[in-house]
Amino acid sequence: MRIARTLCVGLALAAAAMPAARAQEAGAPQKVTFNLAWLPQGSLAGVLVAIDRGYYREAGLDVTAVRGYGGNRTVNEIDQGQFEFGYGDPISVALNRVGGGGTRLVGAINTRWPAGLCYVEQRRDPEGLADLAGLTLGGGSGSPVHNLLPAWLEANGQPRDHVALLGMDPAVVDVSLIQGRIDLAECWKASNRAVLQKQAKVDGVDIGWIEYADHGLDMYGSGIVTSDALIEKDPDLVKRFVAATYRGYDFVIEDPETATDILLKQYPVLDRDITAQQVREIAELIQDPAAAGEPLGRFGPERMRSTAAFIDKAFDLGGKVGADDIFTDRFVQ
Repeated sequence: MRIARTLCVGLALAAAAMPAARAQEAGAPQKVTFNLAWLPQGSLAGVLVAIDRGYYREAGLDVTAVRGYGGNRTVNEIDQGQFEFGYGDPISVALNRVGGGGTRLVGAINTRWPAGLCYVEQRRDPEGLADLAGLTLGGGSGSPVHNLLPAWLEANGQPRDHVALLGMDPAVVDVSLIQGRIDLAECWKASNRAVLQKQAKVDGVDIGWIEYADHGLDMYGSGIVTSDALIEKDPDLVKRFVAATYRGYDFVIEDPETATDILLKQYPVLDRDITAQQVREIAELIQDPAAAGEPLGRFGPERMRSTAAFIDKAFDLGGKVGADDIFTDRFVQ
């Protein structure tokens, strides 16, 4: 199946690259900027691999990756035309559209919601959500966890205020958990969970994890975001970018060790152990068990609807944004 998928990606990219090749004959490749939504990390390995190995160049694109400052800001900046593409989540897209924006997810990277609640095992050992009563969860002040968590608790038969929410500077959440200043911390596979686990090990403690997806949250996480304006203006550019990006993620799946080396070559300040764990986790998250045989990055109708419905309830959007407003599958080949 992996060989077939790789072949399909290669054929799709070759077909998409034909007009790009003609464009290159006439001039330089098209310049594109991708907003990473945060600092470079393993979750964006496919994009960074595609840059390093020339996949975008072969598609007639000159892609630059830049750091971002959070999902909401990244999506809004894409809507404003500051970047062509970025790493964004469906919550940020939905909120952008409710506010009059025009952004859209054009491919999945986290095919399952990658977040959970981390705790220090030496201090507590919850057997279920009922055991979280009265605990304090620290999360970034702008994080969707402050809306998502109460709705998720309610869906699991718990009061919305079952867990106390504390808005914090994201830079201090992990250390606050390890030091016992908070009971729970939001943590994300292929992102800060690896950082938290390594910090905890240095301090001689272990991190446990309750995953939202294990308790009924069936929704997509972050993926490739662009604007409706770019889709209308240059759909061929979007198609070529998406195809080359998933070619990069196919490489990550096939050879996570080399993918880790590529990230460390581009960003020598990264920690090897943390980056390697993030790369392994994104290689798992991008492969959707419910979409076997489908192209990498394809959205499933049922999960799209589930995602939109949960966002609508959690953020009280009144049905203003549906699945077709948040996602499109037209560019995943």
